[in-house]
Amino acid sequence: MRTNSVQGISQGIVFLYTAVFYLERIKQLNRTLVPAPNHTKSKDIMYPINSYEESSAWAEGILSQMTLDEKCDYVGGENIFYTKAIERLGVKRVMMSDATAGIHLRHRFNEFTYQNPIEKSTAFPCPLQLSATWNPELAEVYARSVAEESLAAGVGILLGPGFNIYRQSQCGRNFEYFGEDPFLISRMIEKYIKGVQDTGVVATIKHFLANNTDYFRRKSNSIIDQRTLNEIYMPAFKAAIDAGVLATMTSYNLVNGEWAGQSEQVIKGLLRDHLGFKWLVMTDWWSVFDGAKVASSGQDLEMPACLATIGLADRVRSGEVEEADVNRMVKSILTTLKSMNLFDLEPRPDLVANFPQHEQVALQTAREGTVLLRNEAGILPLVGADEILLTGDFVETKAHGGGAAQVDGYDTVQLLDALKSEFGERIVYEKAPAWERIAAAEKIILNIGTLDSEGWDRPFAMGNYEERWIRKVVSLNSNVVILVHSGSGIRMTDWYERSAAIVYCWYNGQNGHTAVAEILSGKTNPSGKLPITIEREFADTVDPDYIPEGEHLYSGDNDNWEAAREKYDIHYDEGIFVGYRWYESKQIEPLYPFGHGLSYTKFEYSDIKVSQAVFSAEDTLDVCFTITNTGSQAGAEIAQLYVRDEESSLPRPLKELKGFKRVQLEAGEAKTVTLSLDKEAFSFWSPDAGDWVAEAGSFELLVGASSSDSRLSSRVMLG
Repeated sequence: MRTNSVQGISQGIVFLYTAVFYLERIKQLNRTLVPAPNHTKSKDIMYPINSYEESSAWAEGILSQMTLDEKCDYVGGENIFYTKAIERLGVKRVMMSDATAGIHLRHRFNEFTYQNPIEKSTAFPCPLQLSATWNPELAEVYARSVAEESLAAGVGILLGPGFNIYRQSQCGRNFEYFGEDPFLISRMIEKYIKGVQDTGVVATIKHFLANNTDYFRRKSNSIIDQRTLNEIYMPAFKAAIDAGVLATMTSYNLVNGEWAGQSEQVIKGLLRDHLGFKWLVMTDWWSVFDGAKVASSGQDLEMPACLATIGLADRVRSGEVEEADVNRMVKSILTTLKSMNLFDLEPRPDLVANFPQHEQVALQTAREGTVLLRNEAGILPLVGADEILLTGDFVETKAHGGGAAQVDGYDTVQLLDALKSEFGERIVYEKAPAWERIAAAEKIILNIGTLDSEGWDRPFAMGNYEERWIRKVVSLNSNVVILVHSGSGIRMTDWYERSAAIVYCWYNGQNGHTAVAEILSGKTNPSGKLPITIEREFADTVDPDYIPEGEHLYSGDNDNWEAAREKYDIHYDEGIFVGYRWYESKQIEPLYPFGHGLSYTKFEYSDIKVSQAVFSAEDTLDVCFTITNTGSQAGAEIAQLYVRDEESSLPRPLKELKGFKRVQLEAGEAKTVTLSLDKEAFSFWSPDAGDWVAEAGSFELLVGASSSDSRLSSRVMLG
């Protein structure tokens, strides 16, 4: 979402009383979150608080008292982040706030009477790092914490979670989202929705639909077929809707020729009719241009104000717009807000007292979501008394994502401070050490990073200077541990093999460097796994030429430039073959596969058993196997279950993720894991049938540690 107005775009438009989770205990290795007794409510809220029918009847009563001008005015927001009040009828305004990884405080909007009674908010690790935990239960706790801070500020609508698919690594908003696989995202998102809405705050799923680049995003036209939408880009939205989410935000881009926020095909056709969503739909900020289309599309609320919908009452009077469409818009807004009693919401600054618990949730997310990509000759953990030379970027400042998702946080732990606290005098920081110093160092920590942001895409490759610097350092010293702080995959092809270790730290929040230091010292055993595939070259990806011919990437606000541009098409010709599905279908070996992540211990898989070898579409299969920690220390493994259709009437991926489980094991401990598969796990979307189809035949079940590391297999027959 954007907060600055866009000049010149299209025809003169200037345009939770809450269950709180605490940490009861912190284990020495691989700390585990444990819910503590709830002290802010006697029981969880079952959302919505008021039923759709009750809320709708109340909204109908308000609507019946409104004039046409009042109704047409109500369908736009005000003061950047508010719904409008209807003072004559006693309807108060409701405040919104960004976003998925914490509350983005907007003090710079005070001149618009945007008020926020809290002075700080927790900066959580980015959602992509949350997804790297593969821990839906932690996603729920994380979301509850964010929602509690919303309540502290008097925010009734959280403008998140965002979870557009990681289609290509250059998208500037990848850090805001949950990765490339619709099954993993769905399991994380349904818990996130529960975590937010159990508090009484409305969650907003975004951005609907097929918004997978921020390169002049208002001018990008996603050309995409129904099967691809149903199998890849809509399952997480469906999971959120099934979980009861109460708001949806449409995207900036066009979908098959029409802007999503004013597209009847997208909103009425896909979101409302096909997926069954009945609550509030809002535009992204400054993203629609035709008020008549907005009204007829199924859209409800134009944010941040009536811009495309200005003069809507006159268009109703002239017959250009149906008053019934305006009535529907107003009623939908009122119904949703009433369903959670948001008109009665007051700030709860007393909840700031719970922020220390939120800090612990942020730290735990960083512990579980940091991914050890490489560890040659066991250089990690950094035990012993060797001096450790620390150098690189973002050592005394934080790498972070920008735009609506940026959360400043407080009491920020810088990398240098975290490492000094963990390793003491062993850490020696030099910003620009001489080559001789690098060559002679016993151990080196080289920190690198990017600053990704909403509004533009970031090159997959690091800058020329950074690339040369990294290659030179690893050529001089064989004991270099590289820390990567980024919101997406980066190019590591020219130097990864000469590094001793690579730790993917993402944008890890205000205290995430503490987790990094613990992992480097061995106090915490790394357990994160990639929710994305990291390619060797951007040319290997599904759409390396998505930028129009003759154009180039940019950075910074380019609203005027965007306004002057023609629309351009993005063809989703890869169809359902996204992420690991693409690389496997094209037999392209990535640098690091989806689901990859190392540990300081070893895990052995054995004894796979399936509840029945032949099953019907009505049956549920239980897949059981044993995981044993064969190493000398405790750790967590994320077991992954993939399904391969051995013969299909339509092309299908080599395999697809259909189950996973995070398993904590002490040294020498073994546990039996059971994952269940229903008809959905074996189905694909049939354009001819217009529905999901599970064809009879043989399927292979693959269990392992990543998409490219299968340890066990079994065949079953769907009869």
